[in-house]
Amino acid sequence: MANPLLKGMEGVFIPVKDPEVSAKWYEEILAFKVVYIEENAAVMKIAEHSNTVVCLVKVINHEPMKFPENHFGVGKYYNFMCHDIEETYKSLVEKKVKVNAIGGEGTTRFFTFYDPDDNPLGVCK
Repeated sequence: MANPLLKGMEGVFIPVKDPEVSAKWYEEILAFKVVYIEENAAVMKIAEHSNTVVCLVKVINHEPMKFPENHFGVGKYYNFMCHDIEETYKSLVEKKVKVNAIGGEGTTRFFTFYDPDDNPLGVCK
């Protein structure tokens, strides 16, 4: 068996209207850590020692991310992992974040929530 060509994911890019405003939300609501902010983007880490960065990119004529219609039932591009899905869900609801109900199949549970630019983001456990 051949070794994989890739070893992980360096970055996730999310379109936003205003990187500074969005970065504040991602920091306050999700506790992401700001690496740096510039006029056209904010780069953040999910956690202090995470290898993957989330880059909030200012786009012209912003439209929320929309996953194409499919028969698999997925409607978002990204799923973030959590420690406790019930606590994560409860925390987002308490912070007045728009969230969909928790769903699941087998041992996997998941839900979708939305950032201030109405981009759908997922959480799974």
